[in-house]
Amino acid sequence: MVYEFIENGTLLDHLQGQKKLERSLLTWKHRLGIARDTAEGLAYLHFMAVPPIYHRDVKSSNILLDSKMNAKVSDFGLSRLAQTDMSHISTCAQGTLGYLDPEYYRNYQLTDKSDVYSFGVVLLELLTAHKAIDFNRDADDVNLAVYVQRMVEEERLVEVIDPVLKNGASAMEIDTMKALALLALGCLEERRQNRPSMKEVAEEIDYIISIATANDVKN
Repeated sequence: MVYEFIENGTLLDHLQGQKKLERSLLTWKHRLGIARDTAEGLAYLHFMAVPPIYHRDVKSSNILLDSKMNAKVSDFGLSRLAQTDMSHISTCAQGTLGYLDPEYYRNYQLTDKSDVYSFGVVLLELLTAHKAIDFNRDADDVNLAVYVQRMVEEERLVEVIDPVLKNGASAMEIDTMKALALLALGCLEERRQNRPSMKEVAEEIDYIISIATANDVKN
């Protein structure tokens, strides 16, 4: 398989770059655009492809950025066509630690809502610039999804927002960051039937972008 040349590497490269400059290139506008591009790509796989395709390994290292910071979903090595029977059940680990749907451990099935869960983790990465799994955090906070959920419950969400985004941000920008965090947590609902579809996620991100864009016009 031959891929087009992607000038800006992966999303993970930028979020975890050794130089602060690499992360500063990802403005809030860029991050919202990356979230939208990725959500729309996954929604296409789920709703427009015939039969639907489940990616099954959505993560920041599988999101490529071109010269204009447009996002492209890559690496379909674990992808599967949707099946109506139970033949897609597997007892072998599928996916990546920190992004894997917790319901997989109950029934060994990965579905469209498993991609939604993984994408929720990517949204948190975009918002916080933290790793999905980081053993440098406290033992209870190693998992980013668990960590952010706790901070939200303690009404300390703003503390985990990437300082590159937070410093100098307007009140409206902070509000849209909070909105994206709440959307991410919706994607991370433990029971998959409580999670939105990727189409609904893409629509919500479009709505958040519309708010951010309207604020830019006013300014």
